[in-house]
Amino acid sequence: MSAHVHGIEQPQPGWPLLVTAVPFALIGLACLVGGAWLLRLGGSAYYLIAGAAMTATAWLLWRRRNGARHLYALFLLGTTVWAVVEVGLDWWQLVPRIDVVVVLGLLLLPPWISRRLHGGRVAGWKATAPLWLALMIALVVALLAMTRDTHRLDGELPGARVSVPARYGDVPDDDWSAYGRSWRGNKWSPLAQITPRNVRDLEVAWQVRTGDTRRPTDPPEFTYEVTPIKVDDTLYLCTPHNHVLALDAETGHVRWRFDPGIRVSQRMQHLTCRGVSYHDARWPGAARAADGECPQRILMATNDARLIALDARTGKPCARFGDNGSLNLWPGMPAYQEGWFQFTSAPLVTRGLVVVGGAIYDNISTHVPSGVIRAFDVVSGRLVWNFDPGHPDDTAPLPPGRRYSWSSPNSWSTSAADESLGLIYVPMGNGAIDQWGGRRPPTTERFSSSVLALDIATGRLRWVFQTVHHDLWDMDVPAQPALIDLTLPGRGTVPALVQVTKTGNLFVLDRRTGQPVHPVREQPVPQGPAPGDWTSPTQPVSSVTVAPPRPVREADMWGATMLGQMVCRIHFKRLRYEGPFTPPSLQGTLVFPGNFGVMDWGGMAVDPVRQVAFAHPNYLGFVDRLVPRQRPGEHARQRGPAGASDRGGSSEHGLNPNLGAPFAVELNPFLSPVGLPCQAPPWGYVAGVDLVTGKVVWQRRNGTIRDESPVPVPFKLGVPSLGGPIMTAGGVAFMGSTLDYYLRAYDVTTGEQLWQARLPAGGQATPMTYRSAASGRQFVVIVAGGHGSLGTKLGDHVIAYALPKGEASR
Repeated sequence: MSAHVHGIEQPQPGWPLLVTAVPFALIGLACLVGGAWLLRLGGSAYYLIAGAAMTATAWLLWRRRNGARHLYALFLLGTTVWAVVEVGLDWWQLVPRIDVVVVLGLLLLPPWISRRLHGGRVAGWKATAPLWLALMIALVVALLAMTRDTHRLDGELPGARVSVPARYGDVPDDDWSAYGRSWRGNKWSPLAQITPRNVRDLEVAWQVRTGDTRRPTDPPEFTYEVTPIKVDDTLYLCTPHNHVLALDAETGHVRWRFDPGIRVSQRMQHLTCRGVSYHDARWPGAARAADGECPQRILMATNDARLIALDARTGKPCARFGDNGSLNLWPGMPAYQEGWFQFTSAPLVTRGLVVVGGAIYDNISTHVPSGVIRAFDVVSGRLVWNFDPGHPDDTAPLPPGRRYSWSSPNSWSTSAADESLGLIYVPMGNGAIDQWGGRRPPTTERFSSSVLALDIATGRLRWVFQTVHHDLWDMDVPAQPALIDLTLPGRGTVPALVQVTKTGNLFVLDRRTGQPVHPVREQPVPQGPAPGDWTSPTQPVSSVTVAPPRPVREADMWGATMLGQMVCRIHFKRLRYEGPFTPPSLQGTLVFPGNFGVMDWGGMAVDPVRQVAFAHPNYLGFVDRLVPRQRPGEHARQRGPAGASDRGGSSEHGLNPNLGAPFAVELNPFLSPVGLPCQAPPWGYVAGVDLVTGKVVWQRRNGTIRDESPVPVPFKLGVPSLGGPIMTAGGVAFMGSTLDYYLRAYDVTTGEQLWQARLPAGGQATPMTYRSAASGRQFVVIVAGGHGSLGTKLGDHVIAYALPKGEASR
């Protein structure tokens, strides 16, 4: 029973105060320990102060003093001010700074707490007024932050600037006959039936299951990344096991299926097929078989290093191509190692040639297969020329008994072509190995992470533009170049090439000479390489960029709660990081942007009429840590998260063995102990770029955490995307790619999302669009099959969307 002295209610004994004090004490002690560690590393003093305030609050609660609430009110007010000063009114940055602090404050308000505290000279509502005030200020700040999007850039891309002829890129308007629609690599369609006004009416027109799913013998990175092509009334696509399907463009009915029976091993780094290519003997000047065999053929390079030619009408191998339709691409390589050399991207077909590069197993060894680029006769499979980056001046076909150079830079993506200039444009990767380059030869230094222009007829080098010097960060050029004729003030029309990069630089080059159209400067970068290595003093930086606007700061660290954020701050301060291009280290280096890239193989879409681009930048850091060997030639005998071991096997994350180098390397995303990114969201955007002015005009957060969180909440934090967009003359862009399972449509002018459709699996593929002659409808097709490394749901779905038949005819 309560007693009253001079009108002041006396405290009652009881366990609620002790129970309430426990979380203050535990969180306070954690903050004291972590805050002292962080301060010792040169980080923020806030967490040490927070720990002191919370433990003092717990002690006052244990002593049953109302001063606990007053002290906590002062701490809560200080936390709110500190949070706003550090990150402004950024909602998702404020949440981990004040969520726990506010919840603990609410625990001090119930009446059963008040009845057990000594109020001194303050009683009734006055005892809780300071805490209520502090809570209301925090609430007002939170509400203001919820009404703002501090990461949004508003603007409008221009309308049509030029006109383009029918059959742009030598492709009929209704078709999509190459990986990027044409060999210009634009991923733009002249179709305009679907517009911002009617896109919301899109519905599923047909859906097909390929039947090709992951098997126990497959490597972990089993992915559907394919963009179908469409010629006349048929779609053609490949699956991870290199099955080829021909589908009716109107109904999705499977016309034929071909299974090459590839050899699959878990020692492969990937198992994917991004696309097939098409050759037509009816094209002007096209190569054709003397007996008319396979006048239209499908070309596919496989994961077990073969090049296959199929009759586009029947799916049967073209018997006179290679050995009954198949060409073994291993001959000429320095040595055979299972899974170290494979093909994941669509080959280039131009002027009667089929041109292939090859994907080399990353970071497995310093001695890996060659990165040679080869051109074969599209009819017979005869080798016409080879560009070996280790011997760049000799492009004559390699004679029997000779070998290409070891470990030279490779091209694992798809090339582009300008037949009027007689050039192909090849995006190049790195030479082995990625994170330590102390023994790379001069030819590797010249060609790695670059764009090459090669003569179509001979393979001879015409020019080279390097995007990263002495690349130690796996910043290979990941995507097909896009060709566009830019109309520039005072310069007229310039035949340009736009190359996206993992660094976020968009290099706009004159495709005749390789000289920059928009300025590129050499920027000083951090020095201090690993033992035995060296670094370039500068790196090229383009004035056209979707790179992060500034280096990462401690204040950019994130977590679900203040404790998670504190741990990430400690992690950040323990790493080496001096900005972009900080060299890999034994300490561990934060690489931002990480090797996931600001832009990866999906690239961007380029509208040649409006002369604009639709990009989807990602902002995620990686941590690279060099691991010394026990003795030269021996790699560390531990298994990494990706399963690297003495038997071989590396991946784009986990322990990579780097056989033959003085260091193995651990590559991992920059994550908290609970698996959340240590960097604050947004992690993924869509952006509109004016290629004439070189400016980013609008930018939007893209994607939700619905399929990444334990509870499917559609919070639009902006999530990473892996895949690519397309654009249409109707002013609509389409993209899947995100970690949530949607195909989305966007207004090209403003970047606003107009429509989305739920996918049955991850959509880590670039869509395509075409018009079917049977109904006159414009279709949009995406393959939803997921991505093993990203952890999105796997599947085997091909889904086509179109307007209702009645609406499409209007």
